[in-house]
Amino acid sequence: MSINKIQVGVVGGAGYTGGELLRLLVNHPNVNIDFIYSSTRTGKAVSETHQDLVGILDMPFTGELNPEIDVLFLCMGHGNSATFLHEHTVNDNTKIIDLSNDFRLAADHQFMGRSFVYGLTEQNKNLIQSAQAIANPGCFATAIQLALLPLATAKKLHNEVHINAITGSTGAGAVPSATGHFSWRNNNISYYKPFVHQHLGEIGETLTQAQGSNATLHFLPIRGNFTRGIFATAYTDFNGSLEDAYALYESFYKDSPFTTVCKNELALKQVVNTNRCLIHLHLHEGKLLITSIIDNLLKGASGQAIENMNLMFGLEHTTGLHLKSTSF
Repeated sequence: MSINKIQVGVVGGAGYTGGELLRLLVNHPNVNIDFIYSSTRTGKAVSETHQDLVGILDMPFTGELNPEIDVLFLCMGHGNSATFLHEHTVNDNTKIIDLSNDFRLAADHQFMGRSFVYGLTEQNKNLIQSAQAIANPGCFATAIQLALLPLATAKKLHNEVHINAITGSTGAGAVPSATGHFSWRNNNISYYKPFVHQHLGEIGETLTQAQGSNATLHFLPIRGNFTRGIFATAYTDFNGSLEDAYALYESFYKDSPFTTVCKNELALKQVVNTNRCLIHLHLHEGKLLITSIIDNLLKGASGQAIENMNLMFGLEHTTGLHLKSTSF
């Protein structure tokens, strides 16, 4: 491996996902941050927006792109990445990792001569290693796919799946919406987009590819009154014992450094501020209940993007991602 550091550019570094990415990149041993692009904060110090980075990353936001970087991270709102790439020149040799949903579906993965690989590392590691462009999975999609992929791969996902997943307020973005303000979110809970959440498309494609047939998914997303993390549960019919189920899941994830199958029941704080996914299984009267927990900003977004970068550049999968959760 070359001792030269990977030259990185970040577009959209002012939001929650962009800020989390910068916190990882600034401590990554193989990375140099070349620029952080913002059309609205040009000239202002990054640490004015992300105040925890004062004295650590005081470089200014820029309105200019260096087209000669090694990898470009796009951390903009959904629908904006395609427009940005149309309007700005990026070197053909520059790898792209997009954190929006613009290129996740099969119908969208070919764009301007680039072929975007879906960046779920537990499923597509070999493809990611040779990719020039990555569509980073969504946060709900990551938690739910990791919960169900072992069943789909074993051709055991034939009946309806009922999914309930609650997410922290950072999943709604840095700009407060009517349901994102503290006064509304605190001491409150609600559902949104029942059965039609946008992540169902990428989830369905991944599971169908793994199983060879469609799975019927009923997904209820919930807004939680906490800051970060996703606690997802899914249940479906299972013909076998709990021991059979654990053997299936442990075999599937034996080479996945960030996904662990646990015998004990789970709590969200086990994964907050980490790049880990923890999975727990419970069997009751022929129904297998799968619990999957992640940090939506890390394993569900920026941490997984770093995984993809590591694999694309031939680095150890876990480089820069040895993060510890909070206990209290």
